[in-house]
Amino acid sequence: MIYTVTFNPSLDYIVSVEDFRLGLTNRTSSELILPGGKGINVSTVLGNLGIESTALGFVAGFTGAEICKETEAAGIRSDFIQIEEGISRINLKLKSIDGTEINGQGPDISEEKVSMLMEKLDALKAEDVLVLAGSIPASMPDDIYQKIMERLKGRGVRIVVDATKDLLLNVLDYQPFLIKPNNHELGEIFGVNLSTRDEVIPYGRKMQEKGARNVLISMAGEGAVLIAEDGQVYTSPAPKGTLVNGVGAGDSMVAGFLAGWLKQRDYEYAFHMGIAAGSASAFSEYLATRSEIEAVYKTLM
Repeated sequence: MIYTVTFNPSLDYIVSVEDFRLGLTNRTSSELILPGGKGINVSTVLGNLGIESTALGFVAGFTGAEICKETEAAGIRSDFIQIEEGISRINLKLKSIDGTEINGQGPDISEEKVSMLMEKLDALKAEDVLVLAGSIPASMPDDIYQKIMERLKGRGVRIVVDATKDLLLNVLDYQPFLIKPNNHELGEIFGVNLSTRDEVIPYGRKMQEKGARNVLISMAGEGAVLIAEDGQVYTSPAPKGTLVNGVGAGDSMVAGFLAGWLKQRDYEYAFHMGIAAGSASAFSEYLATRSEIEAVYKTLM
C-alpha cells in the first residue's frame, strides 16, 4: 500500500480573471474548488492511474470536512486526523497570472495529534511506500520528517521525500527511496545555478552520496534527470505541449514514477512515467487523467 502524508492540506480555490487589475473589483471567468496539498495530489494521480493509496494528514473545521468529502468523491481512501480548533486552509490560485497564489495558514497541530499520526504510521509494513511531501506547519516540530523516518527505520518501508533545503538534507541519512528536488532547489542546496540537464547530474550524485537511493530532478521546460540506485543516469527533454496549469506537476511526477516502478520495477520505465505524468498535468486544467498521461508517454518512446 502507498500512504501519502499532507500535514497542511487545503481547499484550492482556482480562479481565472480576465484582465486582472490591482485596486479594482475583478470578476472571475472560471472557478474550481479542489482538495489540495502535495500528498493529496500524489494520491489523486495514483488513483487516476488505477493505484490505491491512503491519504493521511490533519484537517479542521468546515474546510476540513469539505477536503474529506472531495477526496472521497475522487475515490481516494483517506484517514485524516481531525483537529478540533481552527480550519483547514484555503489557497487562492490565480490562473490568469501563472504562479500567483495566496496560501492560508491552517490550524495549529498539537503534540497529541502528532502522536496520533505516528501511531497510524506504526501500521506500515515492509514493501509499503510512504510519501512525505511539502512544508511543515509552524506549530509542528521542524524535525518531524526525521522523527517519522527514524521511527520506521529498519521496517522495509520505502520512503519518498519531496521537500526543500534543510527538510530534505536532514533526512538523507535515513536513505530515502526517492527524493525529487527541482533544479532550482538542488542549486540552492549547493549554492550554484543549474539550468541544463548535464549540470544537475553531478549534484544529483552528491545527494545520492549523502544517502538518497534515487534522485529525480524536475526541470520544467528543460525536462528531467534521474540518478538511479542501480548506477544508471536517465535524462529526457520536456515533452512538447502548452503549459496550462503548473500546479501539481511535480507531485504528478512523483506519482507517475511510483506507478511505473511498482508496475515493472524498472527505473527507466518509472522515469518516463514520471515525466509523462508531470507533463500531462502541466498541460491540463487539473491533475492529469490516465488517458492524458498515456498520450504523453507515447511521445517519449
